[in-house]
Amino acid sequence: MSTETPAFAHEVVTKSLVRFLEVPGVAGEVALITLDNGHDHSRPSTFGPAGLARLDAALDQIEARSPRVSAVAVTGKPFIFAVGADLSGVGLVNTRDQALAIARQGHAVFARLKDLDVPTFAFVNGAAMGGGLELALHCDYRTLSKSAGAIAFPECFLGLVPGWGGTQLLPNLIGAEKAVKVIVDNALNQNKMLSAAQAAGLGIADALLDSADFLAESLRWAAGILDGQIQVSRPVVERGEAWDLAVARGKAVADGRTNGAAPGPYRALELIALAKTASFQAGTAAEDEALADLIMSDELRSGLYAFELVNKRAKRPAGAPDKSLARKLTKVGVVGAGLMAGQLALLFMRRLEVRVVLTDLDEQRLAKGIGYVHAEIDVLLAKARISQDKANRLKGLISGSLTKDAFRDADFVIEAVFEEIAIKKAVFADLESYVKPETVLATNTSSLSIDEMAAGLQYPERVVGFHFFNPVAVMPLVEIVRGAQTDDATLATAFATAQQLRKTAIGVRNSPSFVVNRLLGRFMGEVSRIVDDGTPIDVADSAVAGLAPMPPFVLLGLVGPAIALHNAETLHRAFGDRFYVSPTLRRIVEANKPGIYSWDGGVPRIDPEVEPLLWTSPTPVALTREQVRERVLTALATEVRLMLDEGVVAEAQDVDLAMITGAGFSFFNGGLTPLLDRTGISTSSTGQRFLPPGVASVPGE
Repeated sequence: MSTETPAFAHEVVTKSLVRFLEVPGVAGEVALITLDNGHDHSRPSTFGPAGLARLDAALDQIEARSPRVSAVAVTGKPFIFAVGADLSGVGLVNTRDQALAIARQGHAVFARLKDLDVPTFAFVNGAAMGGGLELALHCDYRTLSKSAGAIAFPECFLGLVPGWGGTQLLPNLIGAEKAVKVIVDNALNQNKMLSAAQAAGLGIADALLDSADFLAESLRWAAGILDGQIQVSRPVVERGEAWDLAVARGKAVADGRTNGAAPGPYRALELIALAKTASFQAGTAAEDEALADLIMSDELRSGLYAFELVNKRAKRPAGAPDKSLARKLTKVGVVGAGLMAGQLALLFMRRLEVRVVLTDLDEQRLAKGIGYVHAEIDVLLAKARISQDKANRLKGLISGSLTKDAFRDADFVIEAVFEEIAIKKAVFADLESYVKPETVLATNTSSLSIDEMAAGLQYPERVVGFHFFNPVAVMPLVEIVRGAQTDDATLATAFATAQQLRKTAIGVRNSPSFVVNRLLGRFMGEVSRIVDDGTPIDVADSAVAGLAPMPPFVLLGLVGPAIALHNAETLHRAFGDRFYVSPTLRRIVEANKPGIYSWDGGVPRIDPEVEPLLWTSPTPVALTREQVRERVLTALATEVRLMLDEGVVAEAQDVDLAMITGAGFSFFNGGLTPLLDRTGISTSSTGQRFLPPGVASVPGE
């Protein structure tokens, strides 16, 4: 997208962010504000004090030419409209008065755009999140580029609310139900973003335009509005009972996802409820107060800590050797042709664009695995995510073989076979007779010992753990496991490969179940023990809401009881009774049931066929929600401390990064350790905090 003046428009003068254009069909000038922080798209434009001051100055310039200006438009630099408030300085805000001043400054500047006497347009050419989307909503009309991605209000995900007009403008534009979906549902659903088509479909934009000539087409469209040739029709917003029902439904979503543990979504819902009848001035004043409270909350500080982990620490993984030691990959082998193997093959092909060969025991399984990859490529093509040429090229990179001869020139071979140590050892022993001495042998094991797999091999130093999470295309984390004999070249290649695959890599010491599955095993085991001891399942599920992305027994159905049992038994063998193996879980696996719940209209209910399988202690004890939560968090704090003492990961920050990217733990908790610190559980159960005071919390707390 070019920010140059379109050929049909004549630029009269440029002042700072503002260009004054003569546009055919428009009497007078169109003042075009371009939001640009002077960096490329890798550093999106945000609104800090300086950014707001520049926008304020641009509006001064426009008002100074007001007799000649007949319309004002706002757009962004290439690929980016604006992505919201600059939150990097939040850690320097030490008082509520300072926080309130930040809230009011944003409202004051944005309101100037809304209150202009001429029509205003937002030409949303790229990502628009948070305050960027709010700025667009302050305009009378909005065009949206078809290629624009990341249209969202992520504030509740971080522990905030859309506080610069979003909670008032959006529901009054598209209705309360849709606004609740965008502001609360999507944010609490792992910060789900809207595509351009979805945003337009909701009514956020008035026109969806091609990206190639987006600015020129937006100006032509605006000219059509100004001369009356284009009329925008918007549906009447229902302000009766439907508004209240939408807010009530949003509260149910917030309860299910957070159980009241995060104030952000509840404050957002209060503000949306207020928007039903309040004036814009009253609504934005309430937003000021909500922002001031939430900026001074531990949940926001934890959310920003999590954001830093995902966006900065993830790029500099602890324990990664020098990048220069990494070997280049030109061909990848995948042992197995099942679902996981197919997912791995597709990922390596898409990201590395190298040859990938699958092997399996029979033609039928091999054909099924390759067929899966081809079908997924066709899906990408149908969604216009790739071109026909790219689809053909990718399909040409995948092949299959019934023998491992096909691996002779492979640089990296990963196994995705059954999670049984004897099988994996046999696979690696067999591979050594085919591959080059320097070929990396990677295992996707979720729990088994890397050292045991490497034992007896001629070149054990080239064995490394490369543990993905399911579904591979969605989950960001790869645990890179260094065995006792893994050398630096192998490890460097693993880290470099993970980066090329666009995954978050965390270095892990060889230890049963590594990081995520070990903590999930302790989490699920403790909850299961509590239920088996007599606490009702619904009490246990709701007690830990807001920690994991879903209640533990819903999570059990997603993971699969057989996998959960295998992990529990592995951990129990390694660490003893602190990892509980539930008799109920064994019975469910033996009965081949997919979980505890069945789903009735989207609501989980205990499966009547599972109910007789539930085991309860002969001397049952029912705990309260508060007791359940404290006991589960205490178990997790104990396990994290043991893992750090054992050197499984370098620091507590790596635990949090792993749980956020591998298990979907909440941003507003900072993953895990900030929650354990601020509740005092880390100190009471282990004698010390995990993080220094003021990290992921309000200073002085």
